Amino acid sequence: MNIIYIEPYYSGSHKRWIDSYKKHSNHNIKILHLPGNKWKWRMHGGAITLANQFLELDEKVDLILCSDFLNLPVFKSICKTKINNVPIVMYFHENQLSYPWSPEDKDIVLKRDLHYHYINYTSSLVSDFNLFNSNYHLKSYIDSIYKYLRKMPDFNNFESVKEISEKSSVLYIGCELEKFNRYKINKNKSKPLILWNHRWEFDKNPELFFQTLFKLKDKGYGFKLAILGEKFKQYPDIFNKAKSYLSDNLVHFGYCDNFEEYAKWLWKADLLPISSNQDFFGISIVEAVFCNTIPILPERLSYPELFDIDNNPDIFYKEDNELYQKIKNYLQNPLKSNFKHIGKFDWNSISDDYDLLFEKLKDKYILIFYIYFT
Repeated sequence: MNIIYIEPYYSGSHKRWIDSYKKHSNHNIKILHLPGNKWKWRMHGGAITLANQFLELDEKVDLILCSDFLNLPVFKSICKTKINNVPIVMYFHENQLSYPWSPEDKDIVLKRDLHYHYINYTSSLVSDFNLFNSNYHLKSYIDSIYKYLRKMPDFNNFESVKEISEKSSVLYIGCELEKFNRYKINKNKSKPLILWNHRWEFDKNPELFFQTLFKLKDKGYGFKLAILGEKFKQYPDIFNKAKSYLSDNLVHFGYCDNFEEYAKWLWKADLLPISSNQDFFGISIVEAVFCNTIPILPERLSYPELFDIDNNPDIFYKEDNELYQKIKNYLQNPLKSNFKHIGKFDWNSISDDYDLLFEKLKDKYILIFYIYFT
């Protein structure tokens, strides 16, 4: 089966996801992509450039897979003569309707229109199938479309939400978990090591994370701290404050330049307190948990679904002010949790599910196409 993947933002988790799937899949996957920067322009203009690349292909195409950054109506309008009988599947890593934007974003400050919402909405409407990386993500997206359409002055097209919902389902992200085993090391028996291994951005709520650690330090609780994750040109100032105030606790501060270093820090870590306001999946958390790091999670977003709240209720907190007590309790009496299920997200376990699903979607599309056009 020949799959063409269309990616306007080939960077970060988008890049790792499709590169890993291509490596593990039994299908032939060709990637058409643009650099992972200038995300707003990629959503607006990327479809034209990528459509022209697609039109230059001369191989047979069985299925088109694309990310949520593609303006699919534009792409389809340019490529219509070449894709009449080819199913298009859109994979949502995130979406602009329910993703919390930075309050400092110029489009928020200037109260510009929400056109990026409309790109996601219309793209999911004209796709043949939509896939989401968690049940939480799918539900939040459908709910957000209703809220978005209510803002329109008339002709709200609420019936379109049902159409989108009926052709949408969940396909969890695959993760390269097994390769962490190459660098497995024993955890240190001294002071507990607290870990941050996420992007340095406001939606991960670093303010709550660090303010909680400041309070623990002030109360005399001992811990070590490793701050990993990707940093961008602009990042919350709380990271600079933490570097100074927690200097005696810090054993690492900054991005890991290679995978071996990153993996070893995850195996060393004892505790992963999560404070995020946004996470449609949580790859960095899955990776840390695979390395036997205990998470402390808010009872929201995708976390209850992915980390088995029924069997691990002690690792969850409901209100932000409970995070301090949860970490304090761990420092006094370390938790034990059961996360054997986390291995199901490894590509070695999940890639066959991807292959089979895309085969079924192709066959379903061909059947529908035959019924309607013959």
